[in-house]
Amino acid sequence: MTVHAPERRSWPAWRARALAGLAGIAQTLAFAPRDFWWLQLLAMAALFALVERSASRRQALWLGGSFGVMSFVCGIWWLYISMHTYGGMPGVMAGAAVVLFSVYLALYPALAAFATRAVPAAGPWRAFAFAGAWTIAEWLRGTVFTGFPWLSPGYAHVDGPLAGFAPLLGVYGVTGLAALAAAWLARAVVPVVPVVPGALAARRLAAVAGVLALMGVGAGLARHAWTAPSGKPLSVRLLQGNVPQDMKFERAGIDHAMAMYRDMIVAAPADLVITPETAFPVLLQGIPPEIATPIREFADRTGSHVVLGAVGATLTDRGPTDLTNSLFGVTPRDQTLYRYDKHHLVPFGEFVPWGFRWFVDMMHIPLGDFLRGTATPSGFPVRDQRVALDICYEDLFGEEIAQALRNMPEPATVLANSTNLAWFGDTIALDQHLQIARMRTLETGRPMLRATNTGATAIIDAHGNVQGRLPAMTVGALAGNVQPYGGLTPYVRFGNVPALALALVALGLGLAMTRRSR
Repeated sequence: MTVHAPERRSWPAWRARALAGLAGIAQTLAFAPRDFWWLQLLAMAALFALVERSASRRQALWLGGSFGVMSFVCGIWWLYISMHTYGGMPGVMAGAAVVLFSVYLALYPALAAFATRAVPAAGPWRAFAFAGAWTIAEWLRGTVFTGFPWLSPGYAHVDGPLAGFAPLLGVYGVTGLAALAAAWLARAVVPVVPVVPGALAARRLAAVAGVLALMGVGAGLARHAWTAPSGKPLSVRLLQGNVPQDMKFERAGIDHAMAMYRDMIVAAPADLVITPETAFPVLLQGIPPEIATPIREFADRTGSHVVLGAVGATLTDRGPTDLTNSLFGVTPRDQTLYRYDKHHLVPFGEFVPWGFRWFVDMMHIPLGDFLRGTATPSGFPVRDQRVALDICYEDLFGEEIAQALRNMPEPATVLANSTNLAWFGDTIALDQHLQIARMRTLETGRPMLRATNTGATAIIDAHGNVQGRLPAMTVGALAGNVQPYGGLTPYVRFGNVPALALALVALGLGLAMTRRSR
């Protein structure tokens, strides 16, 4: 005699898509500032259950797309502010741009759902294929067209037990494991394949045991010390000027910002003082002596190392060329400036993609084509440590930070990010970016310092814990101590290769079972 799990029935297409969209909204609520990692699992489990009951791969494609569109529209709506409030783009056009961009981003979860539905429901292979497909899809989303991995599901787990896998597999690996756990949860609640008597309870128990095992291993890995303290703590001061974006590039705003940051820098000594991205919104050579000289004298007198955000350029007879978004390091009693040029530029903000000049021209803000930094970062020397600098959007790309660390002759022991998120107002973008930075500390086993214009200025330790943070949209200096860490985590050594290899194996086995079943 054969008994069945609850009969598999396809939901009406519109209802299933609506439920997938609601699940996408729920996933967005799992990210910062709420940090409900468990909600991300439930949302993805709901999507897997819907894909399991879908009538075809085409319907599964629509389900993944509905999930993605609603997740991204609710998660990156703040892009509207940069385009409309500060860019002057008509509201309808700015809103349409956010929706269309969300539709593009949703192609990746749609493809993951499509690939999952192609695998037979019987056996464990579809759950593993779901995990592999999501891992690969998220990696592609973070790579294609320079990448936009914002809201990758793994980020929701920085405070959950799966975070223990970050030093091994990175955020994409955590995403894949979250997808696997979600699939097992869905099968524990709503299995769809016929089973013999007694097997249903056993399969449900196995699914729950698998989830608990993943969580337990992750919690255990979180206790392992992949890196170790290096030297004595550094004293730091992270400056937050709260310069309004609509004033930043006006003459009065430029003069105000330069004078304010000069005064904030020289107010108190520290081993390392960092300003936000383009805190000095002029060419480095355009910083007047009454601003630059006191900073140099302060560094020489106190032994403080100062990192300034400004625009780099080559001066020629025809004017400045080769503009770069740069950070400049002032070393005590050394006239040579350390320089870091941003290499992963923001599309539309720092370079104009081919064919989109018309779109940029609709915004009345000083956007331009910056030159990509090409030099291999060596780290800014501070006392007996080295600090790996990056700018704003660059800390979305963990594999690039890992590559920079392993390519350094002396791997940096502290990460530092200089950012200006004033373009996006006082929104969830600030908390989301902080959450992303916390994942970078878990992946690399190193602390990160964040100096931002409007927030979230913070000190994050090597274990992803926020040690101190300034309130958003305020003027202040965050002072504290940070312990450098040395050594290389497996993720720093191998990057995304292990996660992608496991994902390809999982998805490949599932698809192989599909051909075999035919």
